[in-house]
Amino acid sequence: MAEITAKMVQDLRERTGAGMMDSKKALTETGGDIEAAIDYLRKKGLATAAKKASRLANQGLVCIAVDGNKAAVVEVNSETDFVAKNDLFRDFVKELAAQALKGKDAVEKKAAELTGLIAKIGENMNVRRHESIQADVLGAYMHGGSGDGLGKIGVLVALDGGDETLAKQIAMHIAAASPICVDKADVPADVLEREKAIYADQARASGKPEAIIEKMVEGRVAKFFEESVLMEQPFVMDTEKKIKQILPQGVKIVEFKRFALGEGLAKKEDDFAAEVAAMAK
Repeated sequence: MAEITAKMVQDLRERTGAGMMDSKKALTETGGDIEAAIDYLRKKGLATAAKKASRLANQGLVCIAVDGNKAAVVEVNSETDFVAKNDLFRDFVKELAAQALKGKDAVEKKAAELTGLIAKIGENMNVRRHESIQADVLGAYMHGGSGDGLGKIGVLVALDGGDETLAKQIAMHIAAASPICVDKADVPADVLEREKAIYADQARASGKPEAIIEKMVEGRVAKFFEESVLMEQPFVMDTEKKIKQILPQGVKIVEFKRFALGEGLAKKEDDFAAEVAAMAK
């Protein structure tokens, strides 16, 4: 029997839309013959999702799960908000978040079940991302949720020191202010250089001399930090103070995770003329 490699499994998944475990089983059952494996999946009704794979999935849910000193956040996308309200979909997302507490392998095993859910509901869905953090002091906040860990923006915060109340307040701030990192030193060098280049070009376009441009760039970079770096941002609950000023002595923000539903995904472009024509019919 041919060796079933990860590349073979990935190729089959891309061609059929089937889950990882189903693809591996199909290849095993067919001795590594990918065409026969496609037929196997089609016969089992596990390749039906492939026809829907091109449709945009930028709706869905974010979910948070917390267990002791560990927390996880996941994002699962669907094509419509209607499906995001489906109990089967909601249960899947909550179960996935619970598995994310256990690690990557547990997530992949659970994610393999999504193909069956796609076939049952009839709409494209995908597990977009998942992260977990572990700390003695954790803060979790779900925005736009209904109290069951599901919503539109999920934030996790890990503190060294402090308490859960402070961590929750910082998590709420992060949900609102959307920082890109904890401290100035954490800003990726390429991001910072790009910002400086943009500011410098803007200043030159206005005809300013180089000595003035340098000062202008410094000012714009400081503004960028205030807008994008957590420690430099004005605290949303007391804008007279920055986050670094509201932290008690000895308390440190170790890391945070912020998932906003559909962030960075392409949005479906509606054809208004076609929509009006359809309504007229």
